[in-house]
Amino acid sequence: MTKAKRYHPLLILFDLWELIKNTFFVFIFLYVIKAGSRSPFITYGRILFFIVIGAALIYIVLKWFTHKYELDERSFHLYDGIFIKKERMIPFSKIQNVNKHTSLFHQFFQVTSISFETGIAGEEAAVKFKVISQKEAAQMEQYIAGREDDVHLPIVEKAATDRTIHFRPTKRDTLKASFTSLSFLVLIPVLFSFYSKVDEIFDVDEKTKGFFSYIIHSVWIVTVIVLIVVLGSVVFGIVRTFVKYGKYEISSDPERIYINKGVIDETAFSIAKDKVQAIAIEQSFTKRLFGLAEVKLTSAGSLSLEEDASDINSLYPFLPVRRAYEMVSEILPAYEVTLEMKRLPRKSLWARLLRPSWLWMIITAVLFYFKPAFLGVKLSWWILSAVLLIVIIAARVLDFLNTQYILNDRFIQLKTGSLTTSLFLSRRDKVIEVKVSRNIIQKWLGLASIETINRGKPIQHNEIKDIPLEFAETFYKWYMGRIAEIEKE
Repeated sequence: MTKAKRYHPLLILFDLWELIKNTFFVFIFLYVIKAGSRSPFITYGRILFFIVIGAALIYIVLKWFTHKYELDERSFHLYDGIFIKKERMIPFSKIQNVNKHTSLFHQFFQVTSISFETGIAGEEAAVKFKVISQKEAAQMEQYIAGREDDVHLPIVEKAATDRTIHFRPTKRDTLKASFTSLSFLVLIPVLFSFYSKVDEIFDVDEKTKGFFSYIIHSVWIVTVIVLIVVLGSVVFGIVRTFVKYGKYEISSDPERIYINKGVIDETAFSIAKDKVQAIAIEQSFTKRLFGLAEVKLTSAGSLSLEEDASDINSLYPFLPVRRAYEMVSEILPAYEVTLEMKRLPRKSLWARLLRPSWLWMIITAVLFYFKPAFLGVKLSWWILSAVLLIVIIAARVLDFLNTQYILNDRFIQLKTGSLTTSLFLSRRDKVIEVKVSRNIIQKWLGLASIETINRGKPIQHNEIKDIPLEFAETFYKWYMGRIAEIEKE
């Protein structure tokens, strides 16, 4: 057992940096934008601001002195609380995956952050170290992995040479990803947001009114500006995608999967292969056009850090479809992807078309009541209602065409979606609950709906509607076979 010790001293500076970031715009509002204001609201706001900042500074220092942690052979022991002491114990066996994030702050001081995520519910389920030395993080990760398997490994950094590298994006992959993700569209709202903030402080609109009027009335200047904005957006999109995915790497060893990404802010995610609850292969409309797909892993633990809210459970968001299927089999041999799947019978389409659309009914009722006249056309409201109905019918037809399903020994595979499709794959022993239901239309047509539930944060529900009743009955019997598998384990 290690002796209880305080967190890294740089945690004080890190928390101080977080405090500055979170209160920066409040400071600007109170002391820059409203610098000359004598309003009681602003005056008391400034006093309250200093009280809150002072209390936060005291709390940051006291927290570092009072909060401690230690590891024994089986679990973490976390000691929290300033006035009311509290101890938490997190067994290593509950840890689902490990997330590491290295921001610019961490890189400057040659430290990192690490989070050990569990499948336990609640905000305190994870063991998080916001600042920790890179050596201690590596030692801790290997120590826990070794103790999970009751293998007493020496506490040294695990060599990455033991891993098999499955994917690294090429320049072509990054370029294709920048257009598929529509990253080039992000620049315009960023510029507008920056301009609005500057305008609030310096009143740019009033001071440059004549200048903007001159620009608008010049065709050549407008054309040049549009070209610059378009070119800048494309370059911005490519750079943004490279920064996020340029150093992406997917690798694995016999026990775990590793995902590393980020050029400036580095993120590392690892998960034990036996902790993977399910796999989802998703395709948005743009990805379907480019023949790309995204493979996501479902885990009972959280899959993101506070510093990096993006989904880091994705193998890679822009994999070629064929490569996506191949990689699932490479990384997770325990999972089998079936390419040939069953499609819905024609009567399932009738079940979907006959199902009432409450959205269309409500919007049509509102349009009928107010009878708005768009573009001066008195009866345009019913045209909008008809267009909405056509869109809903088209979406249901597309969903019918894309829906597929199959049971393959111990595996279930479901595919749903209209413009965006998602293929769900899970093993029977990872499904914790199933549901079979039928409405009046389904009973009349001999159909049913099935639903699977897997562990995850949040709990993962996957449903497929209007399948033949015979398959629903087979599905239920298939799931009952899980009992024998659990008993064997």
